[in-house]
Amino acid sequence: MKILFQGTLFLWFLASCTHSSPVQIKYKDYSKGDNLRLSNRYFPEFGVQSWQEEDFFTDSYMQMIDEANEKTPYNFLIPFLRFPSYEVTDSIVHSYVKRVAEYAAQKNVQLAPDLDVRNARRAYRKKYPDEMQKMLRLKEAELQNTGATEVVIRSIDLNDHYSGGALTHHIPLEGNLLRVYAYKKSEAGVASGTLRDITGNCEATYATADSVGIKIPAQPDCTHAAALVTFTHLYPDIFGPHLMAFQREIIEQYKDVPLIGVCKDEWGFPPYYPRFFREGLHDFWYSEHRAKTYAESSGGRDLPADCLLMAIGEQNKDSERKAAINRFMEMSRLRNTNLEVDFYDAVKAVFGKDAAVTVHATWWPYPDKCEFLKNGLSWWTAKRDWAQTDEVTPYAVRTALCKKWGSPIWYNMYYKMDIVPQMWSSALGGGRIDYLPYQSLFHPETMLAECRIRLLNYISQSPIDCPVAVVFGHYSAMNWAGPHYDDVGMELVDSLWRSGYPTDLIPTTEIANGSLKVDKNGTIWYGKQAYAAVILYHPEFENAPLADFFNKASKGNTTLLRVGEWTENFDGKPLGGAQLLPASMTRAADARDAFTKVCHALEKKHIPRQTPATDILDNTYFQLRDFEHVSCAPPTTGFSRMIDGTVIRVAGTKNISGDTIQANFKVNNYDVAVDAVGVAAVRLDKNGNPEALAAGGLKSFRAGNFEIQLNNRTDLALWKNPDGKWQGVIQGWDGSIPDALLQITPSWSRLSVPVPPEFIFRRR
Repeated sequence: MKILFQGTLFLWFLASCTHSSPVQIKYKDYSKGDNLRLSNRYFPEFGVQSWQEEDFFTDSYMQMIDEANEKTPYNFLIPFLRFPSYEVTDSIVHSYVKRVAEYAAQKNVQLAPDLDVRNARRAYRKKYPDEMQKMLRLKEAELQNTGATEVVIRSIDLNDHYSGGALTHHIPLEGNLLRVYAYKKSEAGVASGTLRDITGNCEATYATADSVGIKIPAQPDCTHAAALVTFTHLYPDIFGPHLMAFQREIIEQYKDVPLIGVCKDEWGFPPYYPRFFREGLHDFWYSEHRAKTYAESSGGRDLPADCLLMAIGEQNKDSERKAAINRFMEMSRLRNTNLEVDFYDAVKAVFGKDAAVTVHATWWPYPDKCEFLKNGLSWWTAKRDWAQTDEVTPYAVRTALCKKWGSPIWYNMYYKMDIVPQMWSSALGGGRIDYLPYQSLFHPETMLAECRIRLLNYISQSPIDCPVAVVFGHYSAMNWAGPHYDDVGMELVDSLWRSGYPTDLIPTTEIANGSLKVDKNGTIWYGKQAYAAVILYHPEFENAPLADFFNKASKGNTTLLRVGEWTENFDGKPLGGAQLLPASMTRAADARDAFTKVCHALEKKHIPRQTPATDILDNTYFQLRDFEHVSCAPPTTGFSRMIDGTVIRVAGTKNISGDTIQANFKVNNYDVAVDAVGVAAVRLDKNGNPEALAAGGLKSFRAGNFEIQLNNRTDLALWKNPDGKWQGVIQGWDGSIPDALLQITPSWSRLSVPVPPEFIFRRR
């Protein structure tokens, strides 16, 4: 297949990108001692472990560390410290982590453990008993004409990976009656002028951790009542005033341990699964501290009363209801963002600027209502040193996070048995796998595949080129009283990926915080990514300054489109938003119309397509917990283009360790020919001369007058250093460096392919 790069816009993109290496934290480098690992000058590889408390009094960790040192390519390991009987604040856990880390440091292995406050829930409760997370459950009941109405509200079992198996769930600790309201019911919810607080007239017949029973006496002129109860859970209050300080104390406790960094995994409120939406109740994450913050930020509004408004609605208060929802959900996003950023800063303060802050903020691996309740969909503001996701998070999120965090590659934690196709698909989409468990590579062919893919890290300078961004209305998507609830535009995003146009998914809040930018020429940028087209998707509830951003871009190189009306602002007040937007912004009737229009615009600009994302992210496992989303993924064979012009070809469909690539193609109108296995990536300078090359099983390569012919297939990477001189690495090669390579440069280093221990491998 030929690849034609043409058009002044792409060349302008290319010229605008720096060719210097991206900023990379300089964690301790163990690469020189054994040649199994990449240097800390390049983007790392890491695996994940789950430690067991039965090992605390043994030295079994030595075998694990020795195995990781001698048999894996990992720059560091991420231990999950989730124990049934102990917490990370306990001295026995600290001592064990220190003992393992000190031994690991002797053996060229580095650790970035999970020191999250959720691993110290009991310690937090003991110190701050009034700062535990509550769930407010609201149940509506039709009142009896005569006599009392009995209402029972039960708590729900909240468990996740921090509370699974033998670990105590995020159990309810106590239940309490909070409020009872009576009213007449109308089509719009509470009938105007009928709402009464009747809490004092009601009786809590019992209140336990399992359920609360309420007796509501008959109410003349009222047809319905809403009972609001709270259940306190074994989980730190997200709005607890001491939460940040307690988290920092945990990190400080481990400052004497030789750690490469610390991880934070899937932070936010307790998990809320799809089945809970079907119970017929209205649930809100609540605490007195949150209610206080809510009142302070809303001019004194009462949160329990507004929970009724948000849940049921009230006649003639539709705008007020929408504003309350926007305010409540924005509180969740901002508070969780602040906690994430403070965690990041604390790790750097304790362990140094080059300490790694890693793993993902994504919990429910899809931008939908479950994730809204978890963290306010704070993925784009949860700070990490590299772009991080997990499981089947859509590719459009992965690539967008690269742009946000200046990370040339993204990492996706994965643990299902289809790990091999995920490896190759990820490489084609500009990413890598975090292996959970780290033994996922313990098959010779899988190990070889990963080692061939990691050669790309030597020449990675920028993320995959996504010429389109779908910028979705963050408030609109999370507002269940609005017209576009639970819709971030994934249908449109997937259509573009399937058509060969990789697309970033970005919320409008990234405009408000200044991360999305417009340059002096009117082109929209996200990090190093300049966009040929941006689609504003359902901007309902945005404030007027959003229009200023797009007006600045109205005369630039970015084609602007809009899907959906913009009739109200954040406060639910009328706003003629469409009239504020530039006349040059094309209105699309719906997602399909937007897809047609943006494809036409890209073709008109001669933006070349990449390999269509014709595969799907397999959600079979996740359906066990009612996960039903499907999104597209790049195939295991194809080509992609990075922002800096690097072209990556991947072939891993037939053989685990890679298929043969024999291809002739064009890069910037220059001919390139390659014969390799698994991966082949090339970057040319403006004159068509090679600037970087990475390939598995390379047999031959030609670009202009530059040619490599090898007698035996060889894994290698070759690039020009800042002085303009060639430098290379050869992988898995025991003999002398081939003369054909020495003629290019004498500066070759060696990289070994780890030989994994015997391990039962279940093929895909």
